[in-house]
Amino acid sequence: MSIPERCSRFAQSRDKALDLFARKGFGQVGMRELATYLGLTPGSLYHHYPSKQHLLLDLIEELYEELLTTVRLIEQSPDNGVNTLQVIIRAHLNLYREMPLHFRLAERDSCCLNEEQQLRVSHLREQYERQLLVALGYRTRLTPHRLQAAGHAIASLLSSAPSWLAQRTLDDQDRDELMEDLMMGAIERLLATRHSRTHGLQASVA
Repeated sequence: MSIPERCSRFAQSRDKALDLFARKGFGQVGMRELATYLGLTPGSLYHHYPSKQHLLLDLIEELYEELLTTVRLIEQSPDNGVNTLQVIIRAHLNLYREMPLHFRLAERDSCCLNEEQQLRVSHLREQYERQLLVALGYRTRLTPHRLQAAGHAIASLLSSAPSWLAQRTLDDQDRDELMEDLMMGAIERLLATRHSRTHGLQASVA
């Protein structure tokens, strides 16, 4: 088997593993069951991943790398009078549509990783949250802890909100427009409130 064929087969195996984890729950899948489901021998699976946690980590890291790349590209793009928050929301909705199972695993099963792996995911998420604030042009004199909390709140909303209407009988356009309105309102409110509180405090001190 050629290298491209092996790479293609390996990518297909990852996609199947993602589907199995999302459908059954990561904790309910053993390595032998996973290998059988993928059509591999346990030894072949262990050759690529020492444990199923390593495979889960790989899938979650893939999601955060996509999120980081998406936000960085938006931050580096020329403004052209476009609402950056709206662009970010639409990009997240599109990414959720492309990678719904990755989002589900990251939200539901990150706790199954070991301590070192959870720390790696935490660092990636913090990078993503900081990049979101940079892309949004969020500059205040908030304490680092409050600023970090704001980034975490915005990131959590962007990642979880698209699933709220998943079971509703709406076409993609109606669903996206509704989610865009909801998230725009919530995030703009957060940014405006933080901004006004900061300036109010500065004025009172002056």
